[in-house]
Formats: sequence, C-alpha cells, structure tokens
Amino acid sequence: MVRKEHEQADSLFDTPAEEAQQANAPLAVRMRPRGLDEVVGQEHLLGPGTPLRQLVERDVPMSLVLWGPPGTGKTTLAYVVSQATERRFVEISAVTDGVKQVRAAIDVAKRELGMGGRQTVLFVDEVHRFNKAQQDALLPAVENRWVSFIGATTENPFFSVISPLLSRSLLLTLQPLGDDQLRAVIRRALTDERGLGGAVELAQPAEDHLVRLAGGDARRALTYLEAASYVAPNGAPIDVDVLEKAVDRAAVRYDREGDQHYDVISAFIKSIRGSDVDAALHYLARMIEAGEDPRFIARRLIVHASEDIGMADPTALQTATAAAHAVEFVGLPEARINLAQAVIHLALAPKSNAVIRAITEASGDVRRGLVGPVPPHLRDAHYKGAAKLDHGKGYRYAHDFPGGVVEQQYAPDAVNGREYYHPTRHGMEARFSDVVERLRAVLRGRRAD
Repeated sequence: MVRKEHEQADSLFDTPAEEAQQANAPLAVRMRPRGLDEVVGQEHLLGPGTPLRQLVERDVPMSLVLWGPPGTGKTTLAYVVSQATERRFVEISAVTDGVKQVRAAIDVAKRELGMGGRQTVLFVDEVHRFNKAQQDALLPAVENRWVSFIGATTENPFFSVISPLLSRSLLLTLQPLGDDQLRAVIRRALTDERGLGGAVELAQPAEDHLVRLAGGDARRALTYLEAASYVAPNGAPIDVDVLEKAVDRAAVRYDREGDQHYDVISAFIKSIRGSDVDAALHYLARMIEAGEDPRFIARRLIVHASEDIGMADPTALQTATAAAHAVEFVGLPEARINLAQAVIHLALAPKSNAVIRAITEASGDVRRGLVGPVPPHLRDAHYKGAAKLDHGKGYRYAHDFPGGVVEQQYAPDAVNGREYYHPTRHGMEARFSDVVERLRAVLRGRRAD
C-alpha cells in the first residue's frame, strides 16, 4: 500500500473528505507539527544553521536517514520537510510494501517532476525492514534525485541500511524527548483546537505519571492522553485513577528527583550484591515501569560489575557494558530484556570487592603523599641525554627471563612492598589469588610457599 497525503484536491468532494478523515485521526496525527518551529525537541537538528534547517530553507533536493527511538518525531520531520518545501508527500511502509510499490511511487514522482517540476518526498517508514533488493530499488531515484528520499529507522543504520543508500543520504540521529519537552507536547494537545481543544483538564499528578509512562515517546504520550480523555467523566479532570484505567498501568510511586529514586536504586544494587536475583528483578521492573532513565540503570550495573564482582567473574563487566550498548542501540521497551539479562548475570555471579578495595587503598596512599620518584631504571630512556642521567640503566626486560617475570623493583621506594590487591577465593578470583602470590614471590626474590 502506497499512501499519498496532502496533495491538491482533485474534486469538490476531496477537501470535505480529507477534513473528516483528519477529524477522526488519532490525536498524535492531528497534533503533528505544521512547520519546523512547531517541532518539540531535536534542537540539535533544527537550530539556526543546522544542516536540516538549511536544507529546508534553501529548498534543495535532499535524502535523509532519520535514526531514533519510537515517538521522537521521524515521521513528523519527514512531513514537515514536505510541507515547508511544498513537495508531494508519499509514504511507504517497509512492513507492508515491496519493490513493486517502491517502483510505482518512483514512476509517479518522475512524471510529476517532468510534467510540472513538482518534487516528491518519498518517506519510507521502518526502512530497516527492507531487504537489500528492496533498498537497491531506491538507489536510481536517490542517485538521480527523482525523489527526496527520507528513511526512518529505529535500528542502527550502519547495520540495517545498505552502504550505497546510506552514503547518498544525510544521517540524522534523533534523541528521546525530555520530560519538559513531553509536557509541552501534552499541554499543546490539551488546548489546541486540532487536539482536545480545552475540553478536558489534566491534573498535575496525572501529567507527571503520563510523562513517566511515555518514556521519551511523544506518540505514546498522546495516545495515552487520548485514551484517558475518553474514560474521564464529563467535566471531570483526568486524574491518576482515570489514567490508570485508561492505559491499564498502575502509577508506581517513584520520584526521579526524590527519595524513591535513591531508595529503589539502593535496594536494587544491594539485592544484586546479596545475590537475590528475584528482588533485583523486582526493583529493575519497578524502575522501568516508573519511567527511570534506562541509561542510569545501565551505568549502575557497569559500576556494580567491578565494585562487587570484579575478578570473581570478569565477564560480568562485559555483560553490563553490553547491556548499556543495547540500551543505546535498541531503547525501551525491548532493552528491558537486555537489562534483565545483565541483572540476572550479576546477581548470580560470585562476589568480590577486592577491586574497589585495591584502588581505594592505592588512592589513599597517594593522597597521603606516598608517591616518591619513579625508580631510575624504569624512567624513559629514549631521548638524547637520558643515558647520562642513568635513566633506564639496569632495567631488566621481562621477556628475556623464564615465564616473562623477573625480580625487579617497580614501585617507588615510598610504597615498595605495599600490597593493594587482596584476591578472594570466590569464583574465578581463586585462580588469580594463586597467580598473584606466585608473581609477587618472583618479583621480590623470594620462594613461593
């Protein structure tokens, strides 16, 4: 199915039909911005002098790939570009359409361009769902500028969009909307005649809950608001109870700036540290449902992987870091699965705080002034004149000795002999405990017990 929108009326009946269709459209569609200045968020793309604004204001042919989480305005930007430049707007869904529909849309665009000089914006939603052959079908039109191609994707385009198409397009990355930006979208929908036109009011606690539920997704915020407007009794404001009924989501008591934020994250980390996987998953779900920033959760997991697990399971840090990357690449709601996997791994892993104790003790000595000069044989000996200072003299190259280890002083005199890392016998760290003991014995010229 190829959808053409916002073209000139062909008969007297088209305008009333379009108006009726618009009136029955979802709130998120009715509130779609009519120009760049109405777009909320994405200031890094729309500010004065930015490439997108320059392309629109100068009305030059362009091809764009818009990459970002759902509800950040990819379709909106495509529509606004077509409106601002007075081009035809043709939308193709990669979910339902194929090469036949793509070629048909391109043929019509070529005729429009050849007969009247009118350009076409060809918007392909979820372009990452097109296979290579389908994306290849777009190349001639993009190469010859028969259309201004705009592709929208929630997936990393470097993996999901073919290189020839990506190299011919300007890649723009959209960010999730912040809380204040979501509030602006919601409040405009409440008062604007295209939206709810002041027919309902939204209580402040309900607005706070709606912002949390939206999770940076403007479309979701407006969908939930519209549902709540149907549920609210006539003349009554939308409160938290109404919103809960409308979206079937309980309002989790959670203030990202208050005690609940710190209490829940504290209980979350302590549950992982205490190896209670079920409690940890509960707190993870609680934070996600309350709209906590998933990047904050991922950062805490990365810290915990080294602070409370460390060398007892070195792969814990890899898992936590991978989950953080998944949050950036995938986003919610899918990324909750990646976070859950990391939580389960960390909760079940053997625990050790030897890493944090080691760096804390080393830092403590440095702060107390136990630094001292670097031993002469370890100093840089590559520059002219270093030999006269005896820099590097007597240095023993470890690879020249059996096992790659040789008796030698590495630490400054002030801390020579100090031992910071005290490995436990938990998990894989038991093996490192034996290794450390043997290495220290060789380095200090004593026999290992």
